[in-house]
Amino acid sequence: MTLSYKSRRRWSLVILLVGLPLYIMAAVTVVGWFDRPSILVEFLIYAALGVLWALPFKFVFKGVGQADPDAPPEE
Repeated sequence: MTLSYKSRRRWSLVILLVGLPLYIMAAVTVVGWFDRPSILVEFLIYAALGVLWALPFKFVFKGVGQADPDAPPEE
């Protein structure tokens, strides 16, 4: 099942405006459960989590910044 261009745009907005802040809060909470690691280790953890959240949604974000491929050409 493929998503249309408009639905991918809508889902990308939902993911960025709702899902990403929830993911950030969850990541900070989980890292806070442990004793604070050194600044380098903490940076690496947050960098890895920052990349990891986007991998499942790669298909949603792909091509969203481009023009609508299904739209009629402008003259």
